[in-house]
Amino acid sequence: MTRWRTLVLATAAFNLSFLIWFSFAPFTGQIAEEFGLTIADLGILASAAIWTAPPGRILTGWLSDRFGASTVFGIVLGYVGVFSMASAFATSYEVFFIERLVVASAGITFVVGIQHVSQWFPEEELGTAEGIYAGIGNAGAAGGALILPRAFGNWSGPLFSTGWRAAFFYTGVVAIVMAIVYVVVGQDAATEAKAEATSESATLSTWLHTATRYGVVALALGYVMSFGLEISMNGWLPTYFREGFGSNLVIASTFAATFSLAAGLLRPIGGYISDRLVRDERNILPVFHGRYREQWTVLCMGFIILAMVGLTFAGRTGNVLLTVAAGFLVGTSCAFTEGAIFAQVPAMFPDRSGAAAGVVGGIGTFGGIGFPLVYSYAATEGMIHLGYVTVAALMVPILLLNAFVARPHIASRAHVDGFFDGRDIGFSRSDD
Repeated sequence: MTRWRTLVLATAAFNLSFLIWFSFAPFTGQIAEEFGLTIADLGILASAAIWTAPPGRILTGWLSDRFGASTVFGIVLGYVGVFSMASAFATSYEVFFIERLVVASAGITFVVGIQHVSQWFPEEELGTAEGIYAGIGNAGAAGGALILPRAFGNWSGPLFSTGWRAAFFYTGVVAIVMAIVYVVVGQDAATEAKAEATSESATLSTWLHTATRYGVVALALGYVMSFGLEISMNGWLPTYFREGFGSNLVIASTFAATFSLAAGLLRPIGGYISDRLVRDERNILPVFHGRYREQWTVLCMGFIILAMVGLTFAGRTGNVLLTVAAGFLVGTSCAFTEGAIFAQVPAMFPDRSGAAAGVVGGIGTFGGIGFPLVYSYAATEGMIHLGYVTVAALMVPILLLNAFVARPHIASRAHVDGFFDGRDIGFSRSDD
């Protein structure tokens, strides 16, 4: 293996994981009809797809450091594939709901791939490499929105007469095949010594230290408003376009896919710009002088808030094409922010990248749990477009926290100083 082959393997596996994670979204109408679900029930289903991600990502990030990414990725893909196939045969909503909760843990593979890629790439290329991995991987949601309703929308066999059941079954088969490939082909690190050193450092005490650093806490909340937002929109947008604009299954999924494409494929740009600012030592927000990655991250977070307000106003015009364009901008802002954040994380903790990525990635998914509930509540109150501006308002404190931590005298020690160790964040100095 080389670092580029590792990047291709991790990216392909995560792309499939993301497709499976949100494979239910294009079929919410059919699922609702078969099980008698309301729009509020669909909001809960979209939220439930994220429930296993926070604890799962935190755990698998540490497990990837301890036992290696190849083993962990293969195990997760294997059981996800089995439960995806099983969900195709569910005859009651209760059984279906539980099985899809297990399938939704496909999303925890993100931190496994982040750790795997960081074990192969040098620090000056991390932002770009992680951006490519996560960006193309996240685009699996768009692939699902574009491919699954077309391939299975009018399914009439074999095995199933219902499209969503066939989609869940056959994507599960592919997941099992990919699990085998990852275990056989994957190598945990560029050298055996690096893999052993990472494994030996993966202790409970080092995990707790990493999880409570100021930089990790701020970036984890920043990931709530970027990736958490992205996955909430992946699960909600097909319903939004169908209910808000009267679109059919294929059209609504296609509109939703424009967001997913932007949120996925543009993510490498966020990581590349972060790398480039460091190499050029360029200040774009001089108030954070010398903290090049932090400057870019804070700027991108502000872009998210503005884009969400814009989506609200676009939706209220009733112009579907304008709303699709606004959704594309929201996806772009998510992509840039996610790329910026995961350019910082492995650079901040090169020897504990799995643990750090697990905390940031795990906490970040809480946005995917909470935000769909805001959207569905607004929809049931007859204000389907106003859920977005409400979420934007909730993001303002997170932006302010990251701006606070990005101040040079705090940012220089954000990987060292943290909660529960007796330091005062307001008075830390780089020369302490």
